[in-house]
Amino acid sequence: MLFMVIERFKPDSVRLIGERFKHSGRMLPEGVTYHASWVDSTGTRCFQVMETPHLEWLNTWVSRWDDLVDFEIVPVLTSADFWARTQPE
Repeated sequence: MLFMVIERFKPDSVRLIGERFKHSGRMLPEGVTYHASWVDSTGTRCFQVMETPHLEWLNTWVSRWDDLVDFEIVPVLTSADFWARTQPE
């Protein structure tokens, strides 16, 4: 399953997030795949596409960052998959 992860950086956490990432990397558990990310121009939010068969595995990753970041996780489909599911045959 694909997930859009919206990270909202907690106040004064950007430097700490950068330091942790430089030191420890993304810290993904086995079974979670990172696809891409974008940071908004104000540097307060990050949007990431992740993939995992089990949401619990993604929650393990969230627990490694939730002291610095607030998370919103949205299950998503590719446009092709969405339209394939919604179009009558």
